[in-house]
Amino acid sequence: MRSTFLRLLFIALALAGAQAMRAQTTNDACLACHEDAKKISNSVHGPLDCNMCHSDIATAGPHEPAPKKVDCGQCHADAVSANSNGIHAKAIAAGNSKAAVCLNCHGAPHEILPSADPKSKTYRTNIPTTCATCHSQKFVMESSGLSAQPLFSYKESVHGRAVAAGSLKAAVCTDCHGHHEILSPRDQKSSINKFNIPNTCGQCHGPVRDEYVKSIHGKALAHGNFQAPVCTDCHGIHNIKSHIDPKSSVASQQVARTTCGQCHGGVKLTQEFGVPGGRLTSYQDSYHGLAKRLGSEVAANCASCHGVHNILPSSDPKSPTNKANLAKTCGKCHPGAGDKFAIGKVHLDAAPTGDETGEILIRWIRRIYIFLILATIGFMLLHNGLVWWKKARARRRDKNRVIVRMNVNERIQHVFLMSSFIVLVISGFALAWPESPFAWVLGSDETIRRIVHRIAAVIMLVLGFYHVAYMVGTKQGRQGLKDFWFRFKDAGDLIGNLKYYAGLSKEKPKIARFGYAEKIEYWAMIWGTIVMGVTGLMLWFKMDVSHYLPRWWVDVALTIHFYEAMLATLAIIIWHFYHVMFDPDVYPMSWTCVDGKVTPEEYKHEHELAYEEWKKEHGSE
Repeated sequence: MRSTFLRLLFIALALAGAQAMRAQTTNDACLACHEDAKKISNSVHGPLDCNMCHSDIATAGPHEPAPKKVDCGQCHADAVSANSNGIHAKAIAAGNSKAAVCLNCHGAPHEILPSADPKSKTYRTNIPTTCATCHSQKFVMESSGLSAQPLFSYKESVHGRAVAAGSLKAAVCTDCHGHHEILSPRDQKSSINKFNIPNTCGQCHGPVRDEYVKSIHGKALAHGNFQAPVCTDCHGIHNIKSHIDPKSSVASQQVARTTCGQCHGGVKLTQEFGVPGGRLTSYQDSYHGLAKRLGSEVAANCASCHGVHNILPSSDPKSPTNKANLAKTCGKCHPGAGDKFAIGKVHLDAAPTGDETGEILIRWIRRIYIFLILATIGFMLLHNGLVWWKKARARRRDKNRVIVRMNVNERIQHVFLMSSFIVLVISGFALAWPESPFAWVLGSDETIRRIVHRIAAVIMLVLGFYHVAYMVGTKQGRQGLKDFWFRFKDAGDLIGNLKYYAGLSKEKPKIARFGYAEKIEYWAMIWGTIVMGVTGLMLWFKMDVSHYLPRWWVDVALTIHFYEAMLATLAIIIWHFYHVMFDPDVYPMSWTCVDGKVTPEEYKHEHELAYEEWKKEHGSE
């Protein structure tokens, strides 16, 4: 028996030696010409005969016909088979020559190193860089209908930063996507298919996965509910960040507004699954929500009460929101909280769901206060309105109002200007903010808002052309244009007025018919009408504009139109309304725009130079 064994061993060694000698002889013959292939001696394939990969080469060379590409499947049948089912192989089969093949990931043909070698392209910490060879190239990815952004997002994520720091435990591309059989997320077998995400993440986060599968979200997913959130819905996909990072979707400040709110902030869950709606708004209106919005780091968010990965329905005895556990849950932030502290609704909204005493009281208190507010404020408005009207009428009836500041033509122009401007503001902001009170004034139909806005715009433009004709073609207009023109004295008047009202000068400057305040407002109105008219017409006839100018010109016009409207509206409220209503010298309002008149005292106080000319013309005060 022993002699037989020794013979067999001798034969095996002899055959191995012969094979090695033959391989050496073959390799030496190949390397005599292919010096570049000498690098193979340091690779994982170093001990192999050249013919084992290049099996179709029979002559020493030159090789006729040209040798075929190496078939890795001769030795790595399992890996090649798995790869053939993946997206890379399918892309190549579909004609995409840029899709990755074996050598793109494993390295040059004769320099392939084992994955355990830190210099290997498939060494764990090198995998992101290896994948980046293709996935960081914008045009390469776009040619395949994909984006290069995931690779850059990964580098900034908690996983990418850990790998870059040398961690051998942090997740790399292959941990989530697989090695050779990389499948589309639409494929049910894919490790990144939504239903498989918990198990994929669970490879590293096992305890978290175990908590999740027992939660209300995990159970919903197990029942085939595609809308149930998984790890990536809350944490992100490639851009996963630490929960202490303010930019993270699971940061304390973001949980309610961004993460939980994406599902629980609308009616989708209510309509489909009967989950109570309005949870996000009721939280945001609560003390906790308001405190969070103001930047509080300690106020409770959704996870503080409902849990993080182990979220359970409140009917579950293990849920932190179960009635039996509420005192303990509240006590995490409010030490000493007892059972009575936890009695009542957490999400206070306008639709009570039970018959608890607190809910009934809140409902009736709300109704009573709404009535009190309407009645009290309504009475105050009525009272002050009557007082204001009485005082305003008394001011208008002042018989000393004999100096004409605006003729009938100018007052009519002012009425059209004021009316069209107000309608433009309401309809314009209703279009910009469809959920604002401006939109409520005109109703919910966007077509009506647009038509009203355009009618008012046409009125203002027609008025603008008429005003130009009036100012140029009439005696009164030409005199007004002359009086409105800026002079160096206006700058001195501005400085003098500021010094006078600041208490730095005892002498108030004498102002002509139109002072710097009226001139600034007049020419601002002219400029604003031109800008709003031009940009408004560009937006109205955007298709015609785009025949001659790039589309972005319309976007520029929209931006100018919006901000010019904001500027004009605020200027009217702060500058014009003050001078005609809120100035103590004219309160409760100036009636000049109605009958065109002022008293000599008012004229002397505001326009002393013009008053002196009027006095000389009329011979007395």
